[in-house]
Amino acid sequence: MQHMNYHENRQRGTTDFPIEFHHVDKKHPHYIMPYHWHTEFELIRILEGALTISIEEKAYTAIKGSTIMIPNGLLHSGIPHDCTYECIVFDMNMLLKENDDNRKYIRQITNHQLELNNYFDPSFRNIYQVIWFLFDALISKKTGYQMLVRGSLYQLFGMVLAEGYYSTNPSQTTRVHKRMLQLKQVLEYIEENYASPITLEELAKSVGMSRKYFCRFFREMTHQTAFEYLNHYRIERACYQLTATTLSVTEVAFNCGFNDLSYFIKTFKKYKQTTPKQYY
Repeated sequence: MQHMNYHENRQRGTTDFPIEFHHVDKKHPHYIMPYHWHTEFELIRILEGALTISIEEKAYTAIKGSTIMIPNGLLHSGIPHDCTYECIVFDMNMLLKENDDNRKYIRQITNHQLELNNYFDPSFRNIYQVIWFLFDALISKKTGYQMLVRGSLYQLFGMVLAEGYYSTNPSQTTRVHKRMLQLKQVLEYIEENYASPITLEELAKSVGMSRKYFCRFFREMTHQTAFEYLNHYRIERACYQLTATTLSVTEVAFNCGFNDLSYFIKTFKKYKQTTPKQYY
């Protein structure tokens, strides 16, 4: 499986209509959503089952009929539970080509001056109706669907603001932002150095922390230890190399940072037990 970069940075849709749609079920290569972030806004609707999603330091278990909003730049991940869900990822700048009033509010959202609620369960009927209309319009691609999509996005964000589905807390936002920047630094360090031996001291040093504080910090942020996370990343890279190259198992193991073949095989088997078959 090709693991997505933690910082996902690529063109969405077209320049004139920068929006991308994904239908995600057990056959999708990123059914289990690793920690990542991108500069675009993301909307998710749950069609079946449930999705446990972490956004920065918050976690939700979204059920069928729910909506998840992920503002630009926020680190997030998702663990599905017999879940089918759909995502729309789009550049908020597509909404800035209108009048000054719209521009002001969109800028406040993209600059995180307004922190929108992330999770809306099915009881939020107004949000549900707009989101479902938005997704269905984008999927249908009927004549004029671009106008329907843009109009629905304006209606959605206007409704969020009008109903007060947001908060402003600069002091808390600053603290959370700092912690997320530190976590992003660690993930980038892992992505760049996974093929080499990595110690806890090196990971802690990459964000200027003591080993003890770093271990507590990483578990609080990701709900797993740093080495559990590192091993998972290494195994995913190994899965990709095993399917995309002619390298031997031993060569792949050493290429992905494992210096003990038996430990690699043991870790790989553990990964297989917790990952749908199509991902290895």
